[in-house]
Amino acid sequence: MSAAPLVSIVIPVYNEEQILASAVEQLRAEIAGRFSWSYELIIAENGSSDATVALAQQLAAESDGAIRTLSAGQPNYGLALRQGIQMARGTFVICDEIDLCDTDFYTRAMKLLEAGDAEMVVGSKSMLGAQDERPAFRRFATRVINGMLRVSVGFPGTDTHGLKAFRRAALLPVVDQCVVDKDLFASELVVRAWRTGKHVVEIPISVAEKRRPSINLMKRVPNVLKNLARLTYVIRFGGDE
Repeated sequence: MSAAPLVSIVIPVYNEEQILASAVEQLRAEIAGRFSWSYELIIAENGSSDATVALAQQLAAESDGAIRTLSAGQPNYGLALRQGIQMARGTFVICDEIDLCDTDFYTRAMKLLEAGDAEMVVGSKSMLGAQDERPAFRRFATRVINGMLRVSVGFPGTDTHGLKAFRRAALLPVVDQCVVDKDLFASELVVRAWRTGKHVVEIPISVAEKRRPSINLMKRVPNVLKNLARLTYVIRFGGDE
């Protein structure tokens, strides 16, 4: 196996055969044009019913080791993200979304991480300076979830889901502490990082919907509420105080 890269980029994907190859090609071109650091791209597939798995494997086979892939075997965003982070070999880990691939976030986050000014950087869609051009219902959902986290576990930040970057050694123990999966794993990771005293910094980002979500937002609500209740119980009564 080649030497460990400086950066591991983890991208969970689900039924993304239409945009996966073009998004990966564009991301790798932008990285080559903007950064000198070594990296690996981990495509963390989770239960796709289309050709995403085969396409990810093909991209990995043609990448000379720059792309690695895993399959969680079920439609579970949080499980795929967790396994991707655990598979990562980089000193730093960037968690991205296939429809974002925001290298401007990479630049700003890595500057903070390499300078020691943060252990985790969260890209916020809601803080002052952010530009969220997604449909109104999705913007509203982000604010509702964040408000519920503020009330249920006292989280003071403005966003938990989406772009984030961190020093791997500092956050791996936090990953291992997480108990929920699917949509709330990303939120639990940020909440636990904050609660355990990690230096978490939010920076504003710009987002626009490049295609319709691969999973209907309303279908995710019951599981989000169930995992939020579980997260609240564990953090409030499970020894995290």
